[in-house]
Amino acid sequence: MEYLPLHFKLDGSRVLVVGGGSQASNKAALLVRAGARILFVAPQISSQILALGDAHDYQTGEFEPAHLDGVSLVVAATDNAALNAAVAAAANLKGTPVNVVDSPDLCTVIFPAIIDRSPVLVSVGTGGASPVLARSIREMIEGYLPEGLGRLGQFLRETRPVLKKRFSDIQLRRKAVEKFMVGPGQELAQQGDYAAAERYLYDPEDGVISGEVYLVGAGPGDPDLLTLKALQLMQKADVILYDNLVSEAILSRARRDAQYEFVGKRSGYLSASQESINALLVRLAKSGKSVLRLKGGDPFIFGRGGEELEQLIEAGIPFQVIPGITAASGCAAYAGIPLTHRDYAQSVRFITGHPKNSKVQLPWHEFVSPGQTLVFYMGLAGLPDICKKLIAHGQSPETPVAVISKGTTPEQKMVTGSLGSIAERVLKAQLVSPTLIIVGQVVSAPSRLQGVVQ
Repeated sequence: MEYLPLHFKLDGSRVLVVGGGSQASNKAALLVRAGARILFVAPQISSQILALGDAHDYQTGEFEPAHLDGVSLVVAATDNAALNAAVAAAANLKGTPVNVVDSPDLCTVIFPAIIDRSPVLVSVGTGGASPVLARSIREMIEGYLPEGLGRLGQFLRETRPVLKKRFSDIQLRRKAVEKFMVGPGQELAQQGDYAAAERYLYDPEDGVISGEVYLVGAGPGDPDLLTLKALQLMQKADVILYDNLVSEAILSRARRDAQYEFVGKRSGYLSASQESINALLVRLAKSGKSVLRLKGGDPFIFGRGGEELEQLIEAGIPFQVIPGITAASGCAAYAGIPLTHRDYAQSVRFITGHPKNSKVQLPWHEFVSPGQTLVFYMGLAGLPDICKKLIAHGQSPETPVAVISKGTTPEQKMVTGSLGSIAERVLKAQLVSPTLIIVGQVVSAPSRLQGVVQ
């Protein structure tokens, strides 16, 4: 290990920055966030640095070793390599930590790439080998860290004195916090609900066990369309209940050692009833598990998430609902079809086309309206009936229609036609579920837009 990672408390401390240009300004921005009082020394000092205000000192002139008196840190940030080396040498003689911009060999301290969720800080360094690599790693990590992590850190900071009084034994105190971190309390703290979060800082020996449920939308198929919040919870869950619309590619992003249970519906297989799924969610949560209910698309758009939520509320189970990109948005976008367009449609209607008793029972007269796009979910089996019903209620047989199979995935296929021809074309193309049906003049747009969408 070439460098020892340390977090340097600079609040109120004096820092010397030699340089008055853009490099010095970039370093100063970070130092100011850390609460440092800065002395800038340079022949010319930029207006950007002067705009930092009277809390800092500015001396126009050449660097002198006397400038090091009373400073906790030195930053050499000039374009003059000889001057930077001289500043570093003077700092070393005085025993003051020094950072030299773009010269790691002259540094006794380096500035890492930082993820700031104050009071939580994550720093990434490469020993000066490549700042670009450090920033790239920071970006990879940052996507997995929730925005509320700072609020959680602040909560734990504020409750620590109380915990120390309640648990004089450090092992018991650690056990209490560990228990808190795997329960719903830490999620409440991330949301800023500190009063509710405090209820979960129980005595670790009191036998209280509490789990929680995450109703998460997995999006329309492409794993890159998962939300950051969905990815974060997919890594936390003890048990993952997933349906038929959740692909292996999406499941591969979840926690590897979690317990996986398929609760979807597949042709030819015994399906889990909604009532049994509801009961399973409650039972697992009451056993202390963090349960991820992973649904294709969005859990509240034809995903029966509302029914599951009712059961969780009735049972007093803590929960979170994480929306996903619904199939209408995802599939239409990947197919180059705008669901609304000033020339074609000013409204959109989402409709379930799943047949009940082999018939699609819907208010068809409401669907026949100019300037409206109709999107049918789960309508492949009922497609001929959908087309007949729309035509019978006054929709033109020439109305454009698109049927998209396995949208947003590498297997995506689309068949277009009209209300009068689409059923036959889909049958001939042998499209398979899951499918999405889009009816309306917007379907005529792909000829112009499809080439620029992805």
